Amino acid sequence: MAITLQKGQRIDLTKGNPGLAKVLVGLGWDPVESKQSKGFFGSLFGGGSSGANIDCDASVLMLENDRFTQKEHLIYFGNLKSKCGGVNHTGDNLTGEGDGDDEQIIIDLQRVPSNINKLVFVVNIYDAVRRNQDFGMIQNAFIRVVNMNNQEELIKFNLSENYSGKTSLLVAEMYRYEQDWKFAAVGTGTNDKGLEELIRHYT
Repeated sequence: MAITLQKGQRIDLTKGNPGLAKVLVGLGWDPVESKQSKGFFGSLFGGGSSGANIDCDASVLMLENDRFTQKEHLIYFGNLKSKCGGVNHTGDNLTGEGDGDDEQIIIDLQRVPSNINKLVFVVNIYDAVRRNQDFGMIQNAFIRVVNMNNQEELIKFNLSENYSGKTSLLVAEMYRYEQDWKFAAVGTGTNDKGLEELIRHYT
């Protein structure tokens, strides 16, 4: 049974799961359907646009000593696979409609180079400023981690905070601690307009 985390909590990922090597990181969200929408975000935000086409993009920043050092370490819809083969993005979802994960990233922990100490999972709204969109128009956002060996869901973090007015989210981190990997639920909203600005937090 998955462990549900709250914002700011951290948990051992590999220490409590011996042999864990490959995980699926699923991120999901739904557009707010109407002003009467319910769910994690609906009551907080008071609803939003009905039928807005909001394109949220999930990405991974691969950090060396907590720093983003080269453009190849950004895994997103324009660069789906890391050179090491340890981080693979399965592709872009343009609407967020439907149940379950909207975008998925497969992490092969054994193939992530030792100089990479942290993976940062972020979500931003594509072209948010021009479209006048923000995360007040999104509900039911979450990130989850699944053991790909047996399909067991290990961790889930529901982003239930009020992110109205925010255009990007620092969702979670997966980082090395001695010989193990840990997972941190971050859940911080920012006003970054896109990936280029998000990356500056780590340069």
